[in-house]
Amino acid sequence: MSLPRHILQLFFILMISFVSRYFSLPIHDPPYNYYLDETFGYGSYDSQAYPSYLNTIDDGEFKDFINLRTQILSLENVDTSPKIAKIVSVDDLGAKGDGADDTEAFMDAWKEACSNTGTGAILVVPKGKTYRLKPVRFSGPCKAFLTVQIYGTLEASDDQSDYKKDSRHWIVFDNVQNLLVEGGGSINGNGKIWWENSCKIDKSLPCKEAPTALTFYKSKNLVVNNLNIEDAQQMHVSFQKCKNVLASNLVVTSPEHSPNTDGIHVTDTQNIRITSSTIGTGDDCISIVSGSQYVEAEDITCGPGHGISIGSLGKDNSKAYVSGVTVNGAKISGTRNGVRIKTWQGGSGYASNIKFLNIDMFNVTNPIIIDQNYCDQDKPCKEQSSAVQVKNVLYKNIEGTSASEVAVKFDCSKSYPCEGIVLQDVNLRREVEDEAAKAECNNVDDLAQTGVVSPRCP
Repeated sequence: MSLPRHILQLFFILMISFVSRYFSLPIHDPPYNYYLDETFGYGSYDSQAYPSYLNTIDDGEFKDFINLRTQILSLENVDTSPKIAKIVSVDDLGAKGDGADDTEAFMDAWKEACSNTGTGAILVVPKGKTYRLKPVRFSGPCKAFLTVQIYGTLEASDDQSDYKKDSRHWIVFDNVQNLLVEGGGSINGNGKIWWENSCKIDKSLPCKEAPTALTFYKSKNLVVNNLNIEDAQQMHVSFQKCKNVLASNLVVTSPEHSPNTDGIHVTDTQNIRITSSTIGTGDDCISIVSGSQYVEAEDITCGPGHGISIGSLGKDNSKAYVSGVTVNGAKISGTRNGVRIKTWQGGSGYASNIKFLNIDMFNVTNPIIIDQNYCDQDKPCKEQSSAVQVKNVLYKNIEGTSASEVAVKFDCSKSYPCEGIVLQDVNLRREVEDEAAKAECNNVDDLAQTGVVSPRCP
């Protein structure tokens, strides 16, 4: 049976309350070399004093939340008379879903829902229609809890002149707190025209910016669930300067040849969990860049694409900081990289306290790679001594097949070697059965290999 809207709204309020409480828990980066301590028992590492992201998620408060969710969703005899949420349909504000521009109707619907002073509002995009939108910014702060139910399809304008004012964004949720976006509908970036005019496809063209399909900017307490995001102009979904995010059951797709179409991009965002999602694009399935802290990706299916990446970091001699990242439970197939950390020469800062756990690789080029000499440009990069420090990285329970001869590659900086790298129960074989996989490990300090590790660093 379908639950009354006021029960769903109650659940959302309780969920947001949990998110706020959970992510306000004090979490500190663990001490240097803690993966070595954790694996071999060295030192005095205390898992209670320095909880990992996963340890915190498994605490009693999270279990209480799961029990509460179960109780709410199992309710059968409820009073359906109270209406605590205002329902705003884009159709009621003039949207047609017939191929014409519906941007104005969507903006009017957003203003009405966002300005509601009651206990919450639900903005509905009806099923069975395709709504064409120019670049649109849904700005907050809003007066109360807000749910956006996308049942139909949002399709981007493919007229590039529509993006003159902002060439980097299509749909933006800006400065919104306590927001739930879900519904099972589709967000289609209509990206073909952008790909065809990319300098990565046609080398004779100048390199230009292209829009990100869906951006959450400076927002807090977000739940993004059960959406299809496809054929983005460039990146598909970006969380920028956000806090406290749950993103789940997302399907993100574009052709393998589509340039720079990262699936989920995390930048300058703290406390984000991405789970139970399938991503296949022309670039990184998930990319995590500077300013991001306490990031968890769990139960991810990745491919095609460039794998799951931290970086790139340190471009143009910039400072970059990423810490507290856990990738746990991923299936990566047919990608150009598996799990990757990539930094430019000349940068500074650090990428630290990172875990790659329980990952299956299928015909993946560069299954495990740290590249501190990353250079994504036509001309050679200048050799520089400064580098983003990579330290405290654990690879555990990773197995599968490598499309490349080198399955494990640590190409670290001579000036700032990688530190505290642990390989534990890693078993990578060549996709071609009669050839052996290799490991290349340069400029790594404090490297530990335990359990069955193949190939091993010499």
